[in-house]
Amino acid sequence: MNFDLLLLAPVGSILALGFAFYLAMSILKMDEGSDKMKEIAEAVRIGARAYLKRQYTGIALFFIVMFFILLALAFKGYLVMFVPFAFLTGGFFSGLSGFIGMSIATQSSNRTAAAAMKSLNSGLRVAFSSGAVMGLTVVGLGLLDLSIWYYFLNWYYTGHATPQGFDKIAAITSTMLCFGMGASSMALFARVGGGIFTKAADVGADLVGKVEAGIPEDDPRNPAVIADNVGDNVGDVAGMGADLYESYVGSIVATSALGVAAGLGLAGVTVPMVMAAVGVIASIIGTFFVKSGEQASQKVLLAALRKGVFTSSLLVAVISFFLVKYTLGMEHIGVYWAVLSGLLAGVLIGLITEYYTSSGFKPTRAIADASVTGPATVIIEGLAVGMMSTGLPVVIVCAAILASYFLSGGAANFNAGLYGIAISAVGMLSTLGITLATDAYGPVADNAGGNAEMSHLPPEVRKRTDALDALGNTTAATGKGFAIGSAALTALALIAAYKDQVLLISGKDMVLSLMNPNVLVGLFLGGMLPFFFCSLTMRAVGRAAGKIVVEVRRQFKEIVGLMEGKAKPDYARCVDIATAAAQKEMIFPSLLAIIAPIAVGILVGIEAEAGLLCGATVTGFVLAVMMANSGGAWDNAKKYIEEGHHGGKGSPAHKATVTGDTVGDPFKDTSGPSLNILIKLMSMVSIVFASFIVKNSFFK
Repeated sequence: MNFDLLLLAPVGSILALGFAFYLAMSILKMDEGSDKMKEIAEAVRIGARAYLKRQYTGIALFFIVMFFILLALAFKGYLVMFVPFAFLTGGFFSGLSGFIGMSIATQSSNRTAAAAMKSLNSGLRVAFSSGAVMGLTVVGLGLLDLSIWYYFLNWYYTGHATPQGFDKIAAITSTMLCFGMGASSMALFARVGGGIFTKAADVGADLVGKVEAGIPEDDPRNPAVIADNVGDNVGDVAGMGADLYESYVGSIVATSALGVAAGLGLAGVTVPMVMAAVGVIASIIGTFFVKSGEQASQKVLLAALRKGVFTSSLLVAVISFFLVKYTLGMEHIGVYWAVLSGLLAGVLIGLITEYYTSSGFKPTRAIADASVTGPATVIIEGLAVGMMSTGLPVVIVCAAILASYFLSGGAANFNAGLYGIAISAVGMLSTLGITLATDAYGPVADNAGGNAEMSHLPPEVRKRTDALDALGNTTAATGKGFAIGSAALTALALIAAYKDQVLLISGKDMVLSLMNPNVLVGLFLGGMLPFFFCSLTMRAVGRAAGKIVVEVRRQFKEIVGLMEGKAKPDYARCVDIATAAAQKEMIFPSLLAIIAPIAVGILVGIEAEAGLLCGATVTGFVLAVMMANSGGAWDNAKKYIEEGHHGGKGSPAHKATVTGDTVGDPFKDTSGPSLNILIKLMSMVSIVFASFIVKNSFFK
């Protein structure tokens, strides 16, 4: 019966990809708008494709080098021979999910603007459908990758010997765990590179265009406006797609591995994979509940999206009970309560994020109020809001960890408790198909607003797209909350898997006492690492943005008739500058996640490496929540003023919030969302290189 249930994983994959294809074809049949709207959309598409081609070429070189390093380690007996190939497929599918999502997003912006000419609900449906393509592609490709490897390894180990110390299921899950490193590596490069591009262009466009020149956002006279729109797609869509793909498959394979360690065997693998398939069905059903009236307010639009997410979550909650009951039996029904704790934690983190980042609530309005006294108070209030917003998410994740651990039987069986924690992360991400749709639709709405502005559409169209865009900032912060919340739970499971791997290789258990100086050293290094990483990425955005600022000023000064609208700016130059800067600046921060755990493990020991992973998980989680929420709140405070509050557009208060928004841009779209990949990639690297580190560490 378990084998039959497991077949639902590839079936769910086909269903997700099939519905994503149907939505994509539906979008492509919609009205593209005027010739001017088509021209603008095509310029963004060309820029986005050029960027991704250049980025994927560079990343391909990294994957080739890593493949041969892993292959050499496999030949020396440090790794199973399948690991280098799993590494490649993980990276390929992660990158492919981002590419497909970006391709549809760039086809949807002008169609969203055209639909918004008819009604707010029409614009919402197009943008949301584009986001749903992204969400369903991620879960579909994730389940496809998992299914291919599971059935291939199952077939192989049926006829061949398993590695020493492993039974068949353990050998399968151990190898599958390693392809997460490929997915994480691709995700980090995509997130960091795309984040640097999009925020460099955004900051440069805002500082010179809105603050210095006093022209509207997305004004066609601004040379950086096309680069800004390209950035929304390569960073907030392609980068995010690769990011969430990595989160999704990482949580499932970590849970599967811990299920084997807990003695659940094939049933422990079946539950997370089938739950993911159930989540696909629930997400598809939930998309039909997303509808809006014509009142252009965040509350109305939030309610429309919540209907879809809540419906999907409820379906998963109900079906998961029967899945656990018939797969694990009533003696393990506590696993179901762990699933519920993850689902509930995800919903609560989403609601808290909405409170701190939506202009309909006090925190964001307090930032807008602070703009009356200048940029400094905007920055102070925004940082304070972000710091305050970490409190409840941390408490919720802590409660989810304790609840899932003890409810799944952790008091009697430590590994069963860890399995419960991991399955709660799967529960949180089970509805990723629709939660990612509510996130990915935001950049489409943002681009639609830019298209409307540059095409000189009627003011009510821009008003509708602005309403969708403002909501997109909130849902984007919510999506990041889901990602980092699940990352904290998954990272804990991966650290446990690393500990088990070291025990299997060395035959000795690690002493992870706080009285062990090696552990303390690792904790300090791990606690520092997210801050050091964010410094690198923030400064990268600053340097790249500086180049954009210089170029935009040059064009305003040197191109005769540009400010009068009689001449056309050189959009391509800004795209080229942002592309070159992003490719150069993403290398060191991304390599840091791979180098740090290996270096600490070899130089200070495996116990220090475990401390490193724990320290990075704790500070990385809190810092990511703070940065995502501060950035979202600053952005929506600006939009709140643009609605007419405190003097509206062009007022001193507006200029102050633009400054806050430019600080928040790399917070919420570059550094913050990259942290959840950082903490999981370090754990994946530790697991993959565990044998090499144990045998070559200076501290035996």
